[in-house]
Parts: sequence; structure tokens; C-alpha cells
Amino acid sequence: MTRFQNPSDGISQQALAGLLTDAVQQALMQHGVVLDAEALASASIIAGSVAAALPFLPQAQRLAVASFKGDWTGLVADFFRTVADRIASDRPAASSQTSESAAPKPEAGRPLAERATALQSMLIEDWAGEVAGSTYLEEKLRIPRSTLHRWQRRGEVVALRKGGRKHVFPLAQFIDGRPVPGIGEVLSAIANPRLAWFWLTRPSPELGGRVPVEMLREDLVEDVVRAARTLP
Repeated sequence: MTRFQNPSDGISQQALAGLLTDAVQQALMQHGVVLDAEALASASIIAGSVAAALPFLPQAQRLAVASFKGDWTGLVADFFRTVADRIASDRPAASSQTSESAAPKPEAGRPLAERATALQSMLIEDWAGEVAGSTYLEEKLRIPRSTLHRWQRRGEVVALRKGGRKHVFPLAQFIDGRPVPGIGEVLSAIANPRLAWFWLTRPSPELGGRVPVEMLREDLVEDVVRAARTLP
């Protein structure tokens, strides 16, 4: 099963997003929502893409979304502010002040070890995906703290330091309350947890452009570990 393949009916994420985009656009028009053509198209695409992404998320991430009982309106507003700021900072005409204040991004072409400084200066939430602390993992995924800490001591789970002594754990590395097979071997090859997780969650040239953690979730452990051990 690939990243964009729904196991239940075979529809791809892209195809589902297209269907939902059309449905949203029709709904907005039928209810008399006043938008210009460009804004209507953008609103429909965004809504369709967000809704279509949810069924394809790992189970742990779907659970995290489902458990959220906060202010969705405020969260969405924050999301759009972040997107707008990021788009503005990527434009060639953006001011030098904006460019200087933007967080540095690791360059895919650089050796992995050289990206450590850039990763250290970035917020975990900007590059690591959904993360959670031990309390959430115990309550939602039923992983006892003692078990989680044992995995951490043995190097069997990716733990990212956040702040002083606090660690958070990327949710995408868990299946059925356990780290996916191969996480420990990757951490043995890439000792820095941030670098290891960064590599695990990006398309890898060594793996034909596939995302390593998704391959681990498909039990393609040997391929991923072999690629991790060849990194510069």
C-alpha cells in the first residue's frame, strides 16, 4: 500500500481530493456564499485537500485529530496565517527582513550530518509532524511511561528533545502501540534523533524517492536500514 492508496476501496488521495473539491464548490454556490471565482476555487481546493488527507493519515495521527476538542475556528485561522507568512517569505520579492527571520531549512543535497545545525534552530512542529509527550501516549495509545522510557533508553524509539529535559515522540513511528520495526536500526545508523527522523520522513534518493518511515510501516525494513547505513 502506498502513501496515497486507500486500503478500503482503492481510491487515491488525489482523486478523493478532486471529488471533495467539486462537492465543496457546489455546496458553496448552492448556499449563496459570495466569493470571486479565484477565491471560490481556492476555498474548494483547500477544503477538499484537507478532508481527503485525513483517511490517509497513520492511525495515531487520526486519533490525535479525533481527540482534539478545542477551538477549530482558531486553529484554522492560525493555520492560514502560517501558510500566508510562509508563502510571503518564499517569494523573490519578499523583504530581506522576512528572509532573515525565516527559519533555516535543511538542504536536501547536503550530507545528512551537516543539517544538524539547521534542524536545531527549527521548531519541532515545523518539520517533524505530529508529536506528543508521554502523557498523551499513555492515555491515547496505551503505552505505559515505563515502557516508553525503556524504549528510549534502548534506542528503539525516536525521542526529540523539546526545551530543557522534555522529550516528545513523533506519532507516525507507532503502529498498534509500538514503534514500527526498523526504528532502532535506523537510530543505530543515524545517532542524532533529529537527523534520523528528518531522514525518515522525507523522500529519500537512496530509496527511489520513497519515504523511509512509510516503507517501515509496510515492513520493508531491510531496504530502509540498508539505505540508512550508506548515508554520508
